[in-house]
Order: sequence, then C-alpha cells, then structure tokens
Amino acid sequence: MATRPTKSMQGRDIHEHHRAATTLELFFDLVFVVAIAAAARELHHALTAHHVAQGLLGFALAFFAIWWAWMNYTWFASAYDTDDTRYRLTTLVQMFGALILAVGISDLFADVPQYTIVVVGYAVMRLSMAAQWLRAGREDLAHRTTCYRYAGGILLVQALWILRLFLPPDWRVASLVPLIAAELLVPVFAEHKALTPWHPHHIAERYGLLTIIVLGECILGVTNAINNILQAQGWSLDLFLLGFGVTALVFALWWLYFEMPWGEVLARQRNRSVGFLFGYGHYLIFASLAGLGACLEVVADVVKLGHEARVSGHGAEVAHGVSPLFGIGAVAIAVAVYLSCIALMRARAIDQNSRIFTVLAGALVFLLAAVAAVASGIPLAWALLLTIASPVLMIGICPNALTSANARG
Repeated sequence: MATRPTKSMQGRDIHEHHRAATTLELFFDLVFVVAIAAAARELHHALTAHHVAQGLLGFALAFFAIWWAWMNYTWFASAYDTDDTRYRLTTLVQMFGALILAVGISDLFADVPQYTIVVVGYAVMRLSMAAQWLRAGREDLAHRTTCYRYAGGILLVQALWILRLFLPPDWRVASLVPLIAAELLVPVFAEHKALTPWHPHHIAERYGLLTIIVLGECILGVTNAINNILQAQGWSLDLFLLGFGVTALVFALWWLYFEMPWGEVLARQRNRSVGFLFGYGHYLIFASLAGLGACLEVVADVVKLGHEARVSGHGAEVAHGVSPLFGIGAVAIAVAVYLSCIALMRARAIDQNSRIFTVLAGALVFLLAAVAAVASGIPLAWALLLTIASPVLMIGICPNALTSANARG
C-alpha cells in the first residue's frame, strides 16, 4: 500500500483561500449518517408505539453521542488536517467506532436501556480523537497547552463513561447529566486562553454539508414510506399532497438555513462565545431535523392508516394508536425547535433580536394553525401544507436582517 508523506501538525492557516471539505471528511460524514439514520428509525418506532418519553430520551442520548464525536472531529480537522497516512488511519478508527455505535443505538430505546455497545463505539471514537490531539500537542508548540487539555479532558471523561457501566442501574441514570456536562466543558476548558486555528468558512461548509445530509434523510425516509403506501393502495390526492408538502417543507428549511452567511459571521466574530454558540447550537438544529424525518414518517403512517380505515370502516387510531393530531403535533414541535434555534443564533450573530423574534412568533402561529386545523377535522395532508408557511415567513420577512451580517465589520 502506498503511504502518504507524513506532515507536521503545525496548525492550518485560518486565512487559507478556497479551503474546502476533503473527500475524507465527506466519507466521514456518510459513515455518521448511518448512525443518524439508526437513531431516527428508532425514534419513529417509539413514536408510532406512543412511547414518547422513552423514545425522546433514547434519541437525545444517541444523537448526543453521534453529534459530539462528529463535531469534535470536524473542528479538529479544520485546525489540523494533514491528510497524511497517520491522520487517515486514525480517522478510519473513528469511523469504525461510529458504526459500532450505530449497531447499539436500538439498545437505548429498550424498556431497560442498555449502554454497553454504544459506550464501546463511543470509546473507540473518543480514544482515537484523543490520539489526534496528543499528536497535535507534540507538533504544534504554539497551541500545545490547548491540545493537551483537549486530550486530557477527553481521556478523563471517557474513563468516567466506561466506569459508569459498572454502576448500579439507578446511578447510571443519575450520572448521565453530569457526564454530558463534563463533555461539553472540555472544549471550554481547553480553549480558555487560546483558540485552535480553525478555519471559519471551512467550519461553515462542514456544518452546511451535514445539514444537507440530514435533510436528505428526511426526504429518504418519507419517500420510502410513500412508496410502501403507493404499492399497497395506489395514487390518491392525500398521497400527492403528502409528497409535495414534505418536499416543500424540507426545501424551505434548507433555504432558511443557507440564507445566513455562517462563514462570514464566524470570520468576523472569531471569538469563543460565537464559536461555541455556533458549534453547540447545532445540536438542536441537527437533532430537530433528524427528528423531523421520524415525525414525517409518522405522518405518512397516519395517511396510510386513514386510507385503510376508510376501506375497512375501522378507526385508524384504534388500529395503530396513532392519530392525525399526534402526527401533525410531532411535526410542528420538530419544526418549532429548528426555527427557534435558527432565530436564536441569528439574533446573537447579527443583533436583530426584537425583529427576528417577532418573525419567529409569527412563524410559530402557522404551526399552531396546522395543529388546530387537524383538530377541527381538516385532513392531515392538507394541514401539513400550513407548516410550510413557517419557514417561508422567516425567509421572506428577514432578508435585510440576514444580509446585514455581510456589512458588519
């Protein structure tokens, strides 16, 4: 096997022109999408069974592990990607860890959650990440302290995750919040005095690419569900409206996200507060989009059951325990979380607090209207169209607020 020349991890140029995501990073994302899809699939199953609290907890934990490992690698790669053989092979180990984690995700949704496989996969990802930071610490003298703090923090918290497996069941639940908080504090501690040399436009591109991939998961999941309905029942107006509504909604959410010049904002406000807000805030953005995919599949299930109920004369709710109101409510909540996170991040980035929150309030009214429409007896597929108005309103009313970020210095 031909090897690539070893390069020193001196840190990348934060002003490097035309910095773009590498093919390795794109491959890395695709592997993580397997884990994201597994989490969304299990959430869908939990929602259709009305195990809402259990499903949301399992999804939140699974998605945290996925997102946190992805995010740490992404910011490290932005600062220290050498693309040499050692770097690639270490990345391979992290990708393998993601696949192990994906295999164990269903265990988090069980009546008695099991964490062993997930922790093993997480440990593989995190220990290899610590190895990357140790290498950077040895070779980048200017950021040695920061790199070693990262490595030490990751190793310490990972040891605690492993020790948690040996705690009594009640203690395992109680230890979740402190351990998650410890994970989140590692970068805060590591970069307390000096930021790593991450590239703002590269970071924005990496987050944007994962956003597109997760949006694609929404489309894929509903397309599969619609195809199953089509094979069983043939075309109908409700099915057509469902397909159009889902496509238009996801398209509007994509449009809204990329209206914000994230790269320019990060470049002009290169500080800890904006960096951490952007990095951490995307947990809810990514999770809400992945969750939306599961909720849209629930809507597809309801449409299918509605048709079966009309044919058989039995109620869809009795047949499966899923109501149209539950389906549209789940979609509305997922979209509301996404829109709220976008509004909060924009408010902090471009100082348009009052305006953006006023627009957000108007957008949320459309989501409530969709829920009210279903409650009043309007077919679910028709009511879904109302949800599209929420992101469209934010896109249409806030262009000046968005473009003003370009003028900031």
